[in-house]
Amino acid sequence: MGKPPNLYAFQSASELAPSLRAYILDAQNSALDRHQVFRVAVSGGSLPKTLAQALLKETNGQGRVQFDKWEIFYADERAVPLDHEDSNHRLVKEELLDKIPAELGTPKMFPIDVKYLDDIQELADQYEKTLVSVFAAKDSVRLPMFDLLLLGCGPDGHTCSLFPGSELLRETDPWVLSISDSPKPPPKRITISLPVATHGIKIAFVATGGGKKDIMRQIFDTDEGRQLPCGLVNAHAQERVSWFVDYPAIEGVSSPARRGNL
Repeated sequence: MGKPPNLYAFQSASELAPSLRAYILDAQNSALDRHQVFRVAVSGGSLPKTLAQALLKETNGQGRVQFDKWEIFYADERAVPLDHEDSNHRLVKEELLDKIPAELGTPKMFPIDVKYLDDIQELADQYEKTLVSVFAAKDSVRLPMFDLLLLGCGPDGHTCSLFPGSELLRETDPWVLSISDSPKPPPKRITISLPVATHGIKIAFVATGGGKKDIMRQIFDTDEGRQLPCGLVNAHAQERVSWFVDYPAIEGVSSPARRGNL
């Protein structure tokens, strides 16, 4: 048995930002030492705004975000144009990319290919080909290994676009899956599979606000919650997972949390 996921709790979302920054910088620097590039998968929701708080504010002594060495992929995406209000790419662009100071460099982005929006399976297949071209260019690999996955937790325990009870949770071979009937709009999406979501070198969840306390109690304190998508990531990746939460989000959670800085 491995160690359980790390649970870091802070007074507020703004107070967790410096520790999230330190965590991301550690992942960045380790990745650059390994292979001179930092490959990150991000999801949408409230996460991009929290990332901007963490990454765009320079902090003395914590080192520098080297955005010019980043390659950013999407853990899931909606089958909409890139400038659509439902697009995760648009959200990341508006909250983070457009605000990066020029001296920090520009990440290399890997958005979906919008010419396949009318064929959701082809959209997923093309994004998987993108991952293969990056992660398996030199050697055949069973799964892509991101240096860091930055994920969110929905109020039902979903992450990426992997929803509770979905048959997609049982898929073991594809890297990217298509969804035509998402329980949360918009219905058509693509998402990385659960094996890819649990294969990262580091995996971080950000969950804030009192609206998350019920699902956090389920995920950390009940057997049923451990079968939810977020719970499955915890179970498979164990100590490679770190949760960054505020106090309202873990009110009533019995699992021990480290309070304050890393």
